[in-house]
Amino acid sequence: MVRWADDIFNVLIGAGVRQVAYVPDMGHKRLIERCNADERMTAVTLTTEEEGVALLAGAWLGGERGVLLMQSSGIGNCINMFSLTRSCEFPLLMLVTMRGQWREFNPWQKPMGKNAKKLLTAAGFDVEVVSEPGAAADTVAKAAESVFKNNGRTAVLLHQKLMPRKAFGKK
Repeated sequence: MVRWADDIFNVLIGAGVRQVAYVPDMGHKRLIERCNADERMTAVTLTTEEEGVALLAGAWLGGERGVLLMQSSGIGNCINMFSLTRSCEFPLLMLVTMRGQWREFNPWQKPMGKNAKKLLTAAGFDVEVVSEPGAAADTVAKAAESVFKNNGRTAVLLHQKLMPRKAFGKK
């Protein structure tokens, strides 16, 4: 069991998050399962990450708090949509499972893994990095409080060390 995912789920419930937008991802698997199973949340599967930015803008306009779950490779898909969050001054909390870092087997993941923090900062996000499981809940709680209190934009990058090791093609 991935304890940090359960801790983050409890933080999201406590922060009043009711909309969860996500592209399926093994790193977020446990968190996605918890969100889908809870009647207090509406979890929406996306085809691309940038749809989540628009979905959460609508959720905010409708009076609900949301979170966007994605993998670091999805950051590049969202760059243009991030301007919406700035122009319209609505909050965006993103939890990003990182790829292209520790023990990465897929070379295609490395460029975005290396540049995710830089790109998000340039797009106007506060960026927090979590590399220890015990720090996940506290970091997400502080990010959620700041985002929803100040209509801010924060991305919490969950280091690849927190994820189960991917072993595609092995049985």
